[in-house]
Amino acid sequence: MDFLFIADPLESFKVKKDSTLAMMRVAQEAGHRLWFCQSRNLLWKQNLVFSDCQTLILKPSSTAWFELGQTESRALNSFSGVLMRTDPPFDIEYLNSTWLLSAAVRQGAKVFNEPSAVRDHSEKLSITEFPELIPPTLVTRELSAVENFHRQHQDIVIKPLDGMGGMGVFRVGLDGLNLASIVETLGENGARTLMVQRFLPEIAQGDKRVLLIGGEVVPFSLARIPQGSEIRGNLAAGGKGVAMPLTADEMKIAQMLAPKLNQRGLFLVGLDLIGGYLTEINVTSPTCFVEITDQSGFDVPQFWLKALERALS
Repeated sequence: MDFLFIADPLESFKVKKDSTLAMMRVAQEAGHRLWFCQSRNLLWKQNLVFSDCQTLILKPSSTAWFELGQTESRALNSFSGVLMRTDPPFDIEYLNSTWLLSAAVRQGAKVFNEPSAVRDHSEKLSITEFPELIPPTLVTRELSAVENFHRQHQDIVIKPLDGMGGMGVFRVGLDGLNLASIVETLGENGARTLMVQRFLPEIAQGDKRVLLIGGEVVPFSLARIPQGSEIRGNLAAGGKGVAMPLTADEMKIAQMLAPKLNQRGLFLVGLDLIGGYLTEINVTSPTCFVEITDQSGFDVPQFWLKALERALS
């Protein structure tokens, strides 16, 4: 099969732990042909969606680890599968890419994740579909609403809806110190919508990433554990990643969501769970393949490839 990976520049990959690279390697080892482009290389012409893309051959070296061929213009519907792996932020150009990918789907391209499903699932707001699974949550632009929520719950976390990697996440404790200033700054004086949640002390045991692939559940999570006085477990914010088996409660949540989300075209999903509560549903470019595989022995890239091959058969 021919797989087109749409991703960030290859030079930016963290070779030792990049999930997209792990996908590429397992696909190449299975005999599939790899193609690469960036989102900016998508275009509409001749009434079709094309990509100015290059063949990609991976090498074992950790430095000169890839070789790209000559640029060719290929219609997306000529590939066996198209893997959208561009990292957030989900800005206007990301949105434009999903619109082009939706056009490609109408022309017969098989795109993972399905672009309309990605658009419909804000990684933070989509949890509101499952109120029985989430902690007390407020979504607002209004300072007064945040102040009322703080009076009720006393220890809260405030974060922007379009943040990633733990950026812009603030905790406000019982004293309410700097609450108004944080809301005004993050919310740009009411111009941006914020999510506010009751602080979950279980974060000390980790913000757990649970992977759903093709409607099935990877049985190990990566608990991203905050270090020192930090409240953020995100690896990008210095958290320590520890793979561990899913608890019975975590498995129950994952098994409830996996088939439902897969049916919508969300082939690969990363749930974030803290203390048994659902806090995010990541659909753009979920990660942690390598960390879970290395620590647990469960081969996540191989699990992903088999699910992808089934979806394309």
